[in-house]
Amino acid sequence: MYLGGDGTGVPMRRAALLGRKGRQPDGTSKTRQVYLGCVFTQHKCDADGHPMRDYASTSYVSTFESIECFGLLLRAEARRRGIGQAGTVVLLIDGANGLANMGRQNFADAVQIVDFYHALEHVGTVLEALLGKEHPKLKAQRTRWTRLLLRDGVERLISEARQDSEGTQKEEAVAEALHYFQTNVERMQYGTFRKLGYFIGSGVVEAGCKTVIGARCKQSGMFWSTDGAGYILGLRCIRLSGQWNQFWKARANELAAANDALKLPA
Repeated sequence: MYLGGDGTGVPMRRAALLGRKGRQPDGTSKTRQVYLGCVFTQHKCDADGHPMRDYASTSYVSTFESIECFGLLLRAEARRRGIGQAGTVVLLIDGANGLANMGRQNFADAVQIVDFYHALEHVGTVLEALLGKEHPKLKAQRTRWTRLLLRDGVERLISEARQDSEGTQKEEAVAEALHYFQTNVERMQYGTFRKLGYFIGSGVVEAGCKTVIGARCKQSGMFWSTDGAGYILGLRCIRLSGQWNQFWKARANELAAANDALKLPA
């Protein structure tokens, strides 16, 4: 079983943003972060050893609440999906400290993997600090370090970058860029993860941010209240998780119970 989590911004009405800090020049915000979590399963690999996600196995949860609440929500969905029967649980995240801590608190036995493509973005950050954006060897070094990462070579990457920047004006900037790798060494053993048949990319939750949230809540001219966006995203998660009919039947039965009426048959 795989678990994924990420955050994205939803454009909000001014009343929903009062007192919230943001990245606008005046320190205000135009969006509010919503967390999206996904759960999916994998039982086999293809002929080349690449993992294959089980058909229609992905379910979603979302919330505007804190990351602590998000972790509890994702854990509840994983339990609903049968995490107790999973042979291995893998948490795919982007390397942010908040998501890593959430994983440790709620899925202590899970294998944590930092999304490989986020790692490649940070490879670019290190190289720009070390060589600059226009260096003729930039592309070749990026390719070499990418291959190094795929061979469990993250510690060697760190060592090479330190050695190449030692005693230069770039040393401090490179050390700062390397912090991402230093704090994620155990979660970047991509060669080992691939041999075990695990996914190493968080494409499922990244795509979910676009299809579940972006396609409905980030259209031109949209500005949401927190409750309005929360309700819509709740329904989006239910529908795209294949729980639409079950949800409405459960709601009808709740109302029937409240009115002392007969329940709908299963």
